[in-house]
Amino acid sequence: MVEIAPESLTAVVNRLRRAQGQIGGVLRMIEEGRDCQEIVTQLAAVSKAVDRAGFAVIAAGLKQCLVESDGQDTLDTKTMEKLFLSMA
Repeated sequence: MVEIAPESLTAVVNRLRRAQGQIGGVLRMIEEGRDCQEIVTQLAAVSKAVDRAGFAVIAAGLKQCLVESDGQDTLDTKTMEKLFLSMA
């Protein structure tokens, strides 16, 4: 198991907080009866932000595995593949 250093995740946390705000905005739009196209556009933006955060977490973990490798196979290829495919 790889533990990612918190400082590596600062940008991810900021991105997720922004996405959290966007989700609140989408909820307000729905409650206000806003146009469907506007809502879907905002949902797509939220989805993209969350996807990017996920990819950033995977990339940080992979980088840490490569940089701090002590000869042990901390994440096998199959596990990495599953992580990447889960984001697809």
